[in-house]
Amino acid sequence: MDSPGSAYTQFGFDLFKELNKTKDGNIFFSPVGMSTAVGMLLLGAQGAASVQLQKMLCSSKDTGSSRIKNEDKEEIEKTEELHQRFQKVLSEISKPTNDYELKIANRLFGEKTYLFLQKYLDYVEKYYHASMETVDFVNAADESRKKINSWVESQTNEKIKDLFSDGSISNATKLVVVNIVYFKGQWDREFKKENTKEEAFWLNKTLSKSVPMMTQHDSFSFTFLEDLQAKILGIPYKNNDLSMFVLLPNDVDGLEKIIDKLTPEKLVEWTSPGQMEERSVSLSLPRFEVEDSYDLEAVLEVLGMADAFGEPRAPSSGVHSPAGLHAQKFLHKSFLVVNEEGTEAAAGTGVDFVVTSALGDESFHCSHPFLFFIRQNDSDSILFFGRFSSP
Repeated sequence: MDSPGSAYTQFGFDLFKELNKTKDGNIFFSPVGMSTAVGMLLLGAQGAASVQLQKMLCSSKDTGSSRIKNEDKEEIEKTEELHQRFQKVLSEISKPTNDYELKIANRLFGEKTYLFLQKYLDYVEKYYHASMETVDFVNAADESRKKINSWVESQTNEKIKDLFSDGSISNATKLVVVNIVYFKGQWDREFKKENTKEEAFWLNKTLSKSVPMMTQHDSFSFTFLEDLQAKILGIPYKNNDLSMFVLLPNDVDGLEKIIDKLTPEKLVEWTSPGQMEERSVSLSLPRFEVEDSYDLEAVLEVLGMADAFGEPRAPSSGVHSPAGLHAQKFLHKSFLVVNEEGTEAAAGTGVDFVVTSALGDESFHCSHPFLFFIRQNDSDSILFFGRFSSP
């Protein structure tokens, strides 16, 4: 995968498949947000933790035994290349526009008595536009926690509250790395509210819940995946810079079979302009809201980040951060509203009315579990990824 957003996409898929093994109901998170937080951790990682983080964030062709054998200088140079790629994606995503609101913000909160290497702070500022704010974890841990939560809340239009819960930050905390992603956009063609009706959403073949189902009959990017017995639809936001893609299985209980066969490469291929075509579609999509939070340390350890959360290793000659500093928490909280006007989504990370189709029209009726993701089309960066299976 050579697109600038490939690292985010790969990381997001790996994480989703781990969450899917253990989590019932809806899943919603920001691959860009989590990857950015991991990237800032990588700037300060050394030894085995550094190698693990690099493997997690690089495509397979960029990692391997050769990286492990690199001398410190070569390893730093290769790491900088990775951060430069991330810098490019973040710059692309953050371009100003009047068509939607999209914000990515990073900040470090550091203990005021702890000596952070200036090189580390310079690099975080350079690649992630994250400045350091000093706080008093030692004497005022809870006040510092509230200050961090207040910053996250202000950056996400008050959608992400209490990212760090009571007791999650102690007087032993030295550094908190925070990333937020916020998006609010209108559909290119809004759903008419008068067409929204209550309809059954089937959780499985025997159990359903009533949902407000939005409907629209228009032209959309569409493709049918015969091998998977599923179909994909792209719903553009204003200006077509971003789109929500919905992957819907034909069968009510067909989602798990699809997930097992999904890869980032296939998803990019299926949603490429050459693969999808404009078709007249009768679209039915639930109006829904999702809010979720994750303590991701255990999941990330399964993905290969055990050393990044383990006990600090012996001091080394690394130049990016003080020896012995290691991640203590990796929290992620996300929020999403999908309605007739558009979508509002935010994520914070710290480390029945049926339209009868005319002949030839496609029907895309989201009345059972589906996957969805919001992507910036130029960079192929997946900003948000989710599974909707429980209204």
